[in-house]
Amino acid sequence: MINRRELFQGIGATAALSLLPGLGNAGKPFKPSGNFTYCLNMATIRGHQLGFVKELEVAAEAGFRSVEIWIDALQKYLDNGGTLTDAKKRLNDLGIVVENCIGFAPWIVEDEANRKKGLEQMKREMDLLAQIGCKRTAAPPVGATQNNLLDLKHVAARYRAALEVGDTTGVIPQLEMWGFSTNLSRVSEVMYVALESGHPSAKVLLDIFHLYKGGSSIETLPLVSSAAIDILHLNDYPANLPAATITDADRIYPGDGIAPIRGVLQTLQNRNKPLILSVEVFNKNYYKQEALVVAKTALAKMKAVVKGL
Repeated sequence: MINRRELFQGIGATAALSLLPGLGNAGKPFKPSGNFTYCLNMATIRGHQLGFVKELEVAAEAGFRSVEIWIDALQKYLDNGGTLTDAKKRLNDLGIVVENCIGFAPWIVEDEANRKKGLEQMKREMDLLAQIGCKRTAAPPVGATQNNLLDLKHVAARYRAALEVGDTTGVIPQLEMWGFSTNLSRVSEVMYVALESGHPSAKVLLDIFHLYKGGSSIETLPLVSSAAIDILHLNDYPANLPAATITDADRIYPGDGIAPIRGVLQTLQNRNKPLILSVEVFNKNYYKQEALVVAKTALAKMKAVVKGL
């Protein structure tokens, strides 16, 4: 089972890529919970290889009303005969909202021709997402993770171009920080790019694991306005792994490690709009368990870690 880093590397190498019984909450309208919305990033059960529809069903049965899907899972569903109309109906029947999509369009790269292809890919993916009601897609630094440092002013202009594609589709690209990347590995970098883009829809997508991996200081996180972020990827990490060697697969459930999660949440929570907390782990030990057990555990851990905030 591959993780996100391996997946986007593979994509770059190739050219840049029946409701379950007992769903007691199925069909109920989506309601945020206090200051937070609990969301399942499908990475958490990705290793079970369930497929697009089954992943949604497991999320719903576990109690999630919000999910982050992966674009390759949706595309595979469509390639195998599924339709966007049927996908939207299944989402409605399950009472599930797709908050965001994990995509890997190379919008940031230096080569102009490849960058144009990346924006075209993003536009195609956004068009699909809009039809199932998804209003966001991730915009990580695909294609610029092992290169030389890019001029952040140029990156800001490229992010603005992605945002302008979003203007035509109603799907907003979320500027995603990757702690292992040469570029956009720190909060200061993604915030600069978002601000310098000059676009009113600019948003950043942060992650507890990547805050640690990239070495961003928690002490200055209060400088990030809660208005700058819609989604926070929630996870944790153990005490015995330094940032230099920790990997995606080492992520654990929130609250099971030493990450300063509650402090981050106290800083980023928005009293005017619920912050979407999306649990994202790639733990192979979890993949050995039943997918429903993993999803239920993830939701319980999330609720426990935010209790009282």
